Order: sequence, then structure tokens, then C-alpha cells
Amino acid sequence: MTAMAATNSTGAIIVGGDHPGLGIARSLGRRGIPVFSIDDQYSISSFSRYVRQAVRVQDLRDERKTVEAVLDIGRRFNLANWVLFPTRDETVAAFSRYRAELAASFRVTTPDWNTVQWAHNKKNTYELATRLSIPCPETFNPKTQDDLRPLYARLPLAIKPAVKENFFYATGSKAWRAESASDLRRLFGAARRHLPPEEILIQEIIPGDGRQQFSYCAFFRDGVSHSSLVAQRLRQHPYEFGRAATYVETTSLPEIEELSERFLKAINYYGLVEVEYKLDPRDGQYKLLDVNARTWGFHGIGFPAGVDFPYLLFLDQMGEEAAHCRGKAGVGWMRLMTDVPTALIQLLSRRIEARSYLRSLKQVRTESVFCKEDPFPFIAELALLPYLIAKKYS
Repeated sequence: MTAMAATNSTGAIIVGGDHPGLGIARSLGRRGIPVFSIDDQYSISSFSRYVRQAVRVQDLRDERKTVEAVLDIGRRFNLANWVLFPTRDETVAAFSRYRAELAASFRVTTPDWNTVQWAHNKKNTYELATRLSIPCPETFNPKTQDDLRPLYARLPLAIKPAVKENFFYATGSKAWRAESASDLRRLFGAARRHLPPEEILIQEIIPGDGRQQFSYCAFFRDGVSHSSLVAQRLRQHPYEFGRAATYVETTSLPEIEELSERFLKAINYYGLVEVEYKLDPRDGQYKLLDVNARTWGFHGIGFPAGVDFPYLLFLDQMGEEAAHCRGKAGVGWMRLMTDVPTALIQLLSRRIEARSYLRSLKQVRTESVFCKEDPFPFIAELALLPYLIAKKYS
């Protein structure tokens, strides 16, 4: 791959300035590609040396307002034909539904809604996976309290959303665990206050924690993987229903590569994607949990592993050829801000051994925010931490 700054002034617009957006900015910025960052809050990306301009807008949760904000910024700053990178699910949905309108002004890396709908809504995801003979957790979609009765014998169960951002912004949780029939009734009632019945899923809980979770990460196009890696989520927070990984490590797992490529080919997927699985110790199957149609939290692991995902996508959007890449195993990524307390809790509760933790530290090749060549985002994150926590759950 060769840097393009000397021959092309087209840049990238990153929507979302948290650490996934920062990772995109560093991937492209270190190659001289100009970067704009858009967010609806104060974000750490605005402090990066690789971000030419950070623009704060009023609202990125409403799809139409997001599209209007991006179009307006494109006009004001003369960013015609720049490449759009979404970092949140609600932004992916907005870019997908309004793709034709955005494509008149930008290079849109998000597929249209006919494709994205299969990733955006987990109910769609699991239904298609079942048709494609891809294992997934047993999942139910009850509409009333009476529909819960047949599920009592299957407890414990997880209550989770079909469209995760609606639930997360309302509750701050990824899923809830119901141990008893009374728990299930109570939590289902609480979910009904935030979600329509068709978006409430009741799902079997696969035993184990993040160490049983694996991700297929790829740049996918034309029905095949252009470049990819597989990573294992060794630590996460919270412990059981992790909202995010705190430490992951690349590995080799051909089985989930084949399953993922089957799913992505079926929906005619294009772009960057993470497909999440959990190994079920009861039957030895890797079961599909989620499909993220965008950059994911730890996509920065790609650069030291030999697969620079944002740059590969940028090159493709510019019509440039890029060599096919496969991530090497044994490369670690850490989110220091959350991994330190997560590891401490797990050490004290004896869920991990000190030897295992120290080994993981030796494998770390990149940290989500800290970077010697670009130190100010890390300093800013420390200073903004109370604000960022309050904003995330507001």
C-alpha cells in the first residue's frame, strides 16, 4: 500500500469521535489523508494531530438530523466526494436509509438498507442465520406477559433488544439476565416501557464469559473477504453481557470465517464488518451473536496485525488496488481505561490468574487511545472522563 496524500486531496469524514473514530483518524492521518471529525459531544478525536477539523453538531441520534448535518458540513467545508465513515449503529442506519441522497455528495461506505437491515435488527439476523444453517442462540419474541409462561422452564434467560441502540440509550445496558419467572415478568415489563414488543428478544444464555467470544473482522466485497482477521475477546465489561471489549487478541479460527462469509455473501455485504460469536461448551458450536456493519471498538488491532482496515476501505473507495491481507495471530489490543478496573475485579474474584493477566500485557501491540505519536487524545480522555460517562448514559 502507498500513501495517497501527494496525489489526492480527497479525505475522510468520520462521524463519531470516540475511540473507534480516533482509530480511523490515525489509520488515515498517518498516511497524510485529511480527516474531518463530526460528533454531537466533546470528543477525544478533536484533540488528535490527525484530525484537520472537528465539528460539533446538535444531534447524531436522529437519522434525518444526522444526514442533514453531514450534508451541511460537506457544503460549508467543500468536502465533495470525501469518504464517509460511520462509527455507531444509528449512523449506519441513517447512511443506509438515505444512501442515495448522501451518494450525490460523498463516497458512502455503507451499503443500502436492503443489506444493512439484516445486521441492524437482530431478529432479522437470527432468522437469516437459521435459514443459512448458521448456529445461533435459541431466541424468542414474546408479545405479552402470557407468552412468557412457556419460557419459565428455560431460565435463566437474557432479555435483549433487536435494535440495540434504542435499548442502550434508554437503560445503559446491553442485556438483562432473568434468573426466575418473576425476574422475567418484571424485566419484560421494564423492556416494554422502552421498546415495542417486536424489538424485545428473549434468548438462551450460553455459558461462559468473554473468553468464549470470538469476532470475525473483515473488509468484505464482491461476495468474498478481501482482508480479514479473527480475534478473541479475553476481557470485557460487564463480565457476562459485555458492552465492550477491554482486551482482545488475534487468533486463527477457520470455522467462524466460513460461517461469516456465508452470511455476508447472502446479504451482498460491502465494507468493514465485525461478526461476533460465542462458543457454546454444551455442543461445541460457535453461535452467531451480532453483526456490526461498521468499524468496531477494537478495529485498531488491525494495524499491528497487518490489516489496516480503514485504509483498505479508503483505497477501495478511491478506486485504488490494495494487497489482500490476513491478520497474524497473537496480537493484543487493550482499552486501558476500562481494562484496568475490569482486570482488577477479575483478579480479586479469581476469574483470571495473575500469570494470565501478565501474559496478556506482553501481547499488547496497541492501546485504544494512548499513542506516543498522538498523545493528546489520551490526556483529553482523562480530563473529560466524568463528562464522557455522563453523556454516554444520558
